[in-house]
Amino acid sequence: MTQSEIFQDLPLEEVIGDRFGRYSKYIIQDRALPDARDGLKPVQRRILYAMFMEGNTHDKPFRKSAKTVGNVIGNYHPHGDSSVYEAMVRMSQDWKARHMLIEMHGNNGSVDGDPPAAMRYTEARLSSIAAQMLRDIQKDTVDLVPNFDDQDLEPTVLPSRFPNLLVNGSTGISAGYATDIPPHNLAEVLDAVLMRLKNPQATVQELMQVLHGPDFPTGGIIQGIDGIKKAYETGKGKIIVRAKAEIEKLKGAKEQIVITEIPYDVNKANLVKKMDEMRLDKRLDGIAEVRDESDRSGLRIVVELKKEISGEPILKYLLKNTDLQVTYNFNMIAIYNRRPTMMSLQMLLDAYIAHQKEIIVRRSRYDLDKANNRLHIVEGLMKALSILDEVIAAIRASKDKKDAKNNLQEKFGFTEIQAEAIVSLQLYRLTNTDITELRQEQKELEEKILELKSILESEKKLVSVLQKELKEVKKTFQEPRRSEIEEKIEEIKVDLDVLVPSEDVVVTVTSDGYVKRTSIRSYNASNGEDFAMKESDHLLYEAQLNTQHHVLAFTNKGHYIFLPVHELPDIRWKDLGQHISSIIPLDSEEKIINVEGVADFNTDQYVVSITKNGQIKRTALADFQVQRYNKPFKMMNLKKDDLIIASGIADSGAEVYLTSYLSYAIRFKLDEVPVAGIRTAGVKAMNLLDGDMVKAANIIPPNHKGKVMIVTERGGVKKMALDEVETGNRALRGVLTLRELKKQPHRIYTVVYVEKGEGIQIITENGLKEDLREENYSLSERYSNVSYVIDVKTDGFISHILKLSAKEENPK
Repeated sequence: MTQSEIFQDLPLEEVIGDRFGRYSKYIIQDRALPDARDGLKPVQRRILYAMFMEGNTHDKPFRKSAKTVGNVIGNYHPHGDSSVYEAMVRMSQDWKARHMLIEMHGNNGSVDGDPPAAMRYTEARLSSIAAQMLRDIQKDTVDLVPNFDDQDLEPTVLPSRFPNLLVNGSTGISAGYATDIPPHNLAEVLDAVLMRLKNPQATVQELMQVLHGPDFPTGGIIQGIDGIKKAYETGKGKIIVRAKAEIEKLKGAKEQIVITEIPYDVNKANLVKKMDEMRLDKRLDGIAEVRDESDRSGLRIVVELKKEISGEPILKYLLKNTDLQVTYNFNMIAIYNRRPTMMSLQMLLDAYIAHQKEIIVRRSRYDLDKANNRLHIVEGLMKALSILDEVIAAIRASKDKKDAKNNLQEKFGFTEIQAEAIVSLQLYRLTNTDITELRQEQKELEEKILELKSILESEKKLVSVLQKELKEVKKTFQEPRRSEIEEKIEEIKVDLDVLVPSEDVVVTVTSDGYVKRTSIRSYNASNGEDFAMKESDHLLYEAQLNTQHHVLAFTNKGHYIFLPVHELPDIRWKDLGQHISSIIPLDSEEKIINVEGVADFNTDQYVVSITKNGQIKRTALADFQVQRYNKPFKMMNLKKDDLIIASGIADSGAEVYLTSYLSYAIRFKLDEVPVAGIRTAGVKAMNLLDGDMVKAANIIPPNHKGKVMIVTERGGVKKMALDEVETGNRALRGVLTLRELKKQPHRIYTVVYVEKGEGIQIITENGLKEDLREENYSLSERYSNVSYVIDVKTDGFISHILKLSAKEENPK
């Protein structure tokens, strides 16, 4: 091993921790977060400084952007050219910056997200307001540090003669920190600075009398003054930004929505595309056409509606479901004293004021030194003019310039600086008329020195200078506010009746989870026959609903699925439906056990769920209504080995009739079950023996006149009156409903509640179908046994049982 090769044995976590720590510190301080004083990130500051030093200012012609990018990379920012050019372009985009710091000729991108032209095609220069960012920078107002190769100097901060951080805002993501500061109105921000100067204790409430809130370059409507106030107090807060839209009436009972301003940072092309997709998907049936009519005169998006469709509910739906309305979250983090800091409004204003005071103090010192030096020279020149002949004679008698300077200092008492000025004087200046100019300059310099000393000695004088300069900037650059501010956040209530055309359809759901809606025309054309499904599948739900209704599907794992009927796939009666897992993600082991159609959630009805381990839960139907429905929702907390065997909608005053595997039955009023919220467990419904479980659950309607049909696993059936099981309390074991045989006792397959004319259809594994109407069976007592309907040895075991309605002969 050579002398130069030295290896260190260090733990990996120590090395990685150290390297990532250094990297994070660099990202936070020197790349992604803005400085609280000038509101700029290092790359932005370097671009502005490089353009200023090159004389690429607003009063000079435009120059190629590539020249500036090369200059920035070569002298100040040794990174990729694309990152520099992107930062440069962003500062020139009038939909991103409230006051552009760079003016650009050529394609600098668009609000549609189009990329800018390459930097070799575009030209740029500093804007007039950018001159205020760099004003007095050559008067030692800010610290200059060596650049990356120590060949030049660059500023650590710009003088920033207006509060750029608040005016243009900032956004950035670094290691562990992110910032989102919205743009504001220049005049309002300067008024807030002036108020804070006048009253350093001014509260957010007082400051908001002049600084009302953000002012986005794209305009729009801001809602939520409380969110603005909270953000100004804490650095974090939420507001709603909404597009500006009007509803215009056209000829022939038609309307159109015209959007003239969109929320900040929203891509217009994507927004128009999303609205048009809603028209194509028929999620919004009332839209005839979506057009982008934006041109040089301004933004204009037109949503043309179909005849006799009202614009108000369509607009509400678009606001709720597209980026016509977005949430903006303040996160006011900036670099303050070299640290990332969550800034309140007062902290931001105070940081800016302290910076400006330092700028004025440093500028005044610089100007004072210059004025003193010049006064010293002027006094020397005046003295020289008063003894001009002696001075000329002394200079003529000298050998060279150095000797002449020495002679002037020795003979007449001039200082070296004065002597240098005298020997450098041009001959034409040696006239008597110049003494008056010198006296005038002396007087002006003395007044200037007094003024500068008063600024440096008096805080009050310094503040008055700052106030005057801020007012000048305000007068020159103020613009009217673009964003409107509304106090409250308006809750958008979408009226589905208007958005979804009313149409009666047949909704079907199969046991395997295939779902569809079918037009009445397609259903009638098939006479309700030839329904498409797999051989092993059977129909779980079939009902005529309206497209404005909803469907609730309940699963055995304690979830429910919320589906608006109009969003179900529209499929012909003779075609296979779409599997529900392609609409809502569902666990492969999870099965749908029941489906209910709901016309109105605000009724005195409940969803009742019963588990195999004897738990029951009652929840108000209104709790099942949701706004977003892209996943299954929890409706009952289950223990690990438990499953839901029945779930459905029940009216108040209904009864619950449960039967266990060992044929115990219990009957009680639904009101015995307390009403619980969605995400809770149930209460005990039935006290089960070891090895027993609930096999059948029936919700008996109030004023019932029905019976129950009991089916055993061995294919036995009997009809029994409900009153054989008396109404009692829940959580009991119940009474036996079959005679217990010593050999091969019957076990319950299911129990079905039927009314007059109804019945059941038993389907076996071998495909046998047996229709059993209730009127064909006489009533049996509780202790009686069953009569056999099928022989499981030859016909196969029962696979499932369907309920037959009074009119139905052959269920699908």
